[in-house]
Amino acid sequence: MNITLGYIDPVAFSLGPIQVRWYGIIIACGILLGYFIAQAALKQVGLHKDTLIDIIFYSAIVGFIVARIYFVTFQWPYYMNHLSEIPKIWHGGIAIHGGLIGGLISGIIVCKIKNLHPFQIGDIVAPSIILAQGIGRWGNFMNHEAHGGPVSRAFLEHLHLPDFIIRNMYIEGQYYHPTFLYESIWDVIGFVILITLRKRLKLGETFFGYLIWYSVGRFFVEAMRTDSLMLTSHIRVAQLVSVVLIMISVIFVIYRRVKYQPIKYENSGPLTWPIKKAK
Repeated sequence: MNITLGYIDPVAFSLGPIQVRWYGIIIACGILLGYFIAQAALKQVGLHKDTLIDIIFYSAIVGFIVARIYFVTFQWPYYMNHLSEIPKIWHGGIAIHGGLIGGLISGIIVCKIKNLHPFQIGDIVAPSIILAQGIGRWGNFMNHEAHGGPVSRAFLEHLHLPDFIIRNMYIEGQYYHPTFLYESIWDVIGFVILITLRKRLKLGETFFGYLIWYSVGRFFVEAMRTDSLMLTSHIRVAQLVSVVLIMISVIFVIYRRVKYQPIKYENSGPLTWPIKKAK
């Protein structure tokens, strides 16, 4: 492994000309762990253990593609002159919001094809998604990217961070805010909250709760980052999208509670599309 005491190489190991990066390994581990956690939730509502295989497979593929397209779109002045860099996602440069959009669209389509209820599936996978995101941020750490503004070593030591984090936040002669860590911790806390509250919430509210929790954390962390995708010189894309997601989620939860009085997640049983008890 290419790890030394003072520096973590983004490349974990090489197989001939092929470089296997920590970034991809960590993201894959996050997806796998999320899958196994979601599997346990399937049993609780009486759905078949293979229910999520197609959803996760297609959502992961489409999510990665859309996440890359999203990132490249807002960095087009660079990529228009470096077209060969566009497919190189192992160098970093995927946007979580783009992945969320792609994964959501493909997930809904698969739910429709498989006759599954999207809100129930969303509640099942929401804790897994935010945990995978929290784990995935360590891929950014390994790539020495997605960090915040300059800070002193004394500041990092004051946070009582492990020495390997402090050393690897020293990038090109300067220490930086470990924003990857802030967001990772926020996501893990969100995972615990969602898992704890899911049975008490109405159908669909765990997923929208995920959108709200993640977006609040992302809004504040994004303000510290130095590599934000910008809509204008003063508007960060991730902050704008986060505000929109919070507003849509809050409005949707309130509207459904007032208009439809949805059932609790724990009482849902196996549901089909639309809301009908599976025979």
